[in-house]
Amino acid sequence: MAIIATKRLTRIYGKQAARFTALQQVNLQIQAGETVAIVGKSGSGKSTLLHLLALLDQPTTGTVFFDGQDTRQLTAQALDQLRLARFGFVFQQFFLNSQDTVYENVVLPLKIAKITGLARKKQALAALKAVGLADKAKNKATDLSGGQKQRVCIARALVNQPQIIFADEPTGNLDSVTGAMIADLLLTLNRDRGMTLIIVTHDPELAAMCDRQLQIVDGQLIGGGQDDRG
Repeated sequence: MAIIATKRLTRIYGKQAARFTALQQVNLQIQAGETVAIVGKSGSGKSTLLHLLALLDQPTTGTVFFDGQDTRQLTAQALDQLRLARFGFVFQQFFLNSQDTVYENVVLPLKIAKITGLARKKQALAALKAVGLADKAKNKATDLSGGQKQRVCIARALVNQPQIIFADEPTGNLDSVTGAMIADLLLTLNRDRGMTLIIVTHDPELAAMCDRQLQIVDGQLIGGGQDDRG
């Protein structure tokens, strides 16, 4: 069974003259442990699809299934809990609290999950070790390079040991060398931990490293969906 699947997923913004169809009738399946790149031109609907898959937005029509469950049947509280426990997020903009330490930024999801004491510290330090930043735990986020900030974001995404990491242009603000290091780190985590990795990217090299590419054109999936349900 697919870990994430969609059926006739559609997202429309605005009304009447301002009505815009960002995503139209998308059917797809993503298996546990896959690395999937969502590719397409700017404005094609890539980030809209990612946000719907990550349950950060709701479709106008259609369905997102997680582990076979229709997510429309979940309460807002259950959706929040699912995202917190099962998903990790890495964005192009780092969204770090710049005056907090690296450790304080990484530990935030554990605080929200009400994990306390030694368990919290152990998980946070393990996540920092996984991205090679254990020695930066006490540094303020504002003092880090762009690549280091993105690694902190990945550590924060990892800290709850999620099943899926959603990454929206994770190399977009980085130079080519640093971007390649971040891409390699994400794919290594997929290989070593079996995490499903879903990436929106303009980077053809990163996309080519993934198991599969979902090509979005004008809000429609034109290849790579692996779904014949119609």
